[in-house]
Amino acid sequence: MKSPFTGKEMSIVYEDRLWKFRGEEFKYTHSAWLCADTGEMFTTEEMDDASYTQVTNQYRAKYGIPFTDEIIAVRSRYGLSAAKMSQILGIGINQWRSYEDGEVPNVSNGRMIRSIMNPKVFQEYINSARAVLGEKEYAKLSTNISATIQDSQKHMYAEYNFSRVFQARRSIENGYAPQSLTRLKNILLYILEHCSSDVFCTKMNKILFYADFLAYRRHGKAITGLSYKAITYGPVPERWDRVYSQFDEIVQELRSYGDKEGCVLTTDSLPDLSLLTPNEIKILDEICSSFSNYTSAQLTDLSHQESAWLNNVNHQNRITFDLAFSLKAV
Repeated sequence: MKSPFTGKEMSIVYEDRLWKFRGEEFKYTHSAWLCADTGEMFTTEEMDDASYTQVTNQYRAKYGIPFTDEIIAVRSRYGLSAAKMSQILGIGINQWRSYEDGEVPNVSNGRMIRSIMNPKVFQEYINSARAVLGEKEYAKLSTNISATIQDSQKHMYAEYNFSRVFQARRSIENGYAPQSLTRLKNILLYILEHCSSDVFCTKMNKILFYADFLAYRRHGKAITGLSYKAITYGPVPERWDRVYSQFDEIVQELRSYGDKEGCVLTTDSLPDLSLLTPNEIKILDEICSSFSNYTSAQLTDLSHQESAWLNNVNHQNRITFDLAFSLKAV
């Protein structure tokens, strides 16, 4: 971006700041374009949104308030309009829609929304709204909820399974990303489709690291839901071996390269793009374009220059996403 004062190219700078949100202060990393000649700073709407997201992520996690994607998912699961959800819960007619658009619910509404993720609890809300809904609509909704309750065990197992495998809740340690095995599978499929050279496990580890951390820096939220550790060979997803063995669609083929052997990831499947946002696809495209032709060794060397790895490798610590703002390679 060029300075409006001098016409010269500006650089991006990052500063740790405090943001007061609903009476509490939260630490976040502020991004801005700096005009070196005047000292003036400028932000874009995307930068401002990322800062706000960093802050509200912390607030949601602290008070158990669902994230926007979870709020959208619960309504989709029950097949209701936003206005109907508001009516059933007894909140303002446009309130649910505003939550889906990113407004943070207050603590009581947030916990109410989390509670109705259980269809048996939601049935009680429908029962309470019976007179308002009318008998015909009440009967239809009750039938739908009964079917959802029957399917809930499968749904709850899928949610539990991600946590069971990767043992991580949404936090700064996984970039507050949605946690879904289905999403993760399609992210892997997308990367395999868009990398022109062989993708060994080591290479995939680094691509996931850069994609997640760049997404957090740009938008205040990572993509995969994975946490990362610094080991001798660079940053890797925790339990990375389990990541690639979870999905029948992804095959690990043992191959030799030079005097070494490693597993190449292959697939015949295509990703479901409906599970990814435009911003997530843009990040994945950028990372794949940048590193598609890199070898595993080249990406490992590149990652060894990152403070995210340097600051944590001695004790093989988990890498927190606030280090996304110190990335050099992207």
